[in-house]
Amino acid sequence: MEREQGQPEGSGSDSESRLVRISLLFYGAMMAVALVWRVGFYGEPMFFASTEAAGQGVSIGRDGGIGLGVGLITVALSRLWTEHSASGDRMGRAMAEALGPLSGPHAILLALASSLGEELFFRGALQPRVGWAVASLLFGAVHFVPRRDMLPWTGFALLMGGVLGGLYQWTGNLLAPIVAHAAINGLNLPFLVNRYRVGSD
Repeated sequence: MEREQGQPEGSGSDSESRLVRISLLFYGAMMAVALVWRVGFYGEPMFFASTEAAGQGVSIGRDGGIGLGVGLITVALSRLWTEHSASGDRMGRAMAEALGPLSGPHAILLALASSLGEELFFRGALQPRVGWAVASLLFGAVHFVPRRDMLPWTGFALLMGGVLGGLYQWTGNLLAPIVAHAAINGLNLPFLVNRYRVGSD
């Protein structure tokens, strides 16, 4: 099969591997900062919203089920938006172009890394210090890309920051937001890459 646009053989795989490596380093650093901040500086339990919540523990079935349900509902709504609106289609295409080729295993790896890194930092470390509203606003702000076709992504991130922060406060721990976040990214990333792959309509 001929290489497209004069690209050297293997360049797509190299680009994908580089993206994954950089992402893992970034999210690993985010997790380390969160741990040092919450546990090192304040001596508080990383996984829980408070010491009282830590005493109550985690209900894996309830909290995990809530997170999975929220994640699946979000995926369904976001796919409807992508497939049936011009703004969703433009955003999905821009996201896929930014990601480039991405295999299923790498998409899952990125989904897990991003859900752990972002939830530990924004919900686990930041929200107890600055509150739900500010943490949600900051979560949306760091997902800002100064491109018109990506502005809906910023709005989506702002909305989901509020939802994930609400799950954290409601359940008292990070399990529900981590599961929801992982489900959204783990299902949506490969969907976008496959839908808008090079050469597709």
